[in-house]
Amino acid sequence: MTLALLCSGQGLQSPDLFALTADAPAAAPIFAHAAAYLGCDPRSLVAQADPAELYANRIGQILCVTAALALAECVADILPRRCVVAGYSVGEMAAWGVAGIWTPEQVLGLTAARAEAMDAASRPGQGLAAIRGLPRATLDPLVARHACAIAIRNPADLFVVGGMGDALDALCAEAAQMGAARASRLHVGVASHTALLERAVDPFHAQLAPVPVRRPITGRILLNGTDGTPIFDAGRFRGALARQVATFVDWTACLDAVVERGAERSLELGPGHALADMMRTHAPQLAVRSADAFHTLSGLRAWIAET
Repeated sequence: MTLALLCSGQGLQSPDLFALTADAPAAAPIFAHAAAYLGCDPRSLVAQADPAELYANRIGQILCVTAALALAECVADILPRRCVVAGYSVGEMAAWGVAGIWTPEQVLGLTAARAEAMDAASRPGQGLAAIRGLPRATLDPLVARHACAIAIRNPADLFVVGGMGDALDALCAEAAQMGAARASRLHVGVASHTALLERAVDPFHAQLAPVPVRRPITGRILLNGTDGTPIFDAGRFRGALARQVATFVDWTACLDAVVERGAERSLELGPGHALADMMRTHAPQLAVRSADAFHTLSGLRAWIAET
């Protein structure tokens, strides 16, 4: 049995982010490592902080990666021998940790460095929007007209677009008039995966370069989050990981690669269930769940054990 492990991007940080893992002994070291970069325990942060603070770029990225790493640690002992691992946007940082390329401490430190490089390269007012229901041939000229850029291609004509805030608002309004089923801003304050973040690539790569990489855990196949290419020599993909912050992400190709690698089940580590929904639509033959759909860690572990 092959299980796909999908690591989510930011956009759904909430007070119950760690509902399944907050009291799990296996997750305690992950929370301790995250606290070193957040300045406080992440469990306390999500419970007490103003909701807007959870969507600040650096905090949001660290929280999302912490959530995926914590869950992965809590189920590590019962995962099937063969797993395909992929991460969406900042979730790719978590995926490198889940695959065993880096330790959780290294992943969280590099995630903080990624966010800091992106913040330094960003201008106030940049962001992302989601457009669903317009074909690419229709969306491309619309995006160009508003000086925006397609950042991520998802299944079922769902696209993430990056640009300046006013341009994104105008783009969403026109897309809705053209019949888009959804056209709305996302809770992300940087124009990830577009050329607007080109200045973040070299500083982030400089942080990645000296950090040693290990071979993936036996049986785990790590996919490049940009196009689904399998990563057998992680050292050769540091550049691609750095460029990802300013590069178009073809998540549909990543899901195709998950299926091609033989996945029969798929688990989104969270936060949220967007990746599970996409996979369920894109590959209905798979058994698909999101961690957020479970009420207890024991329930999640029981589902994994069925593999």
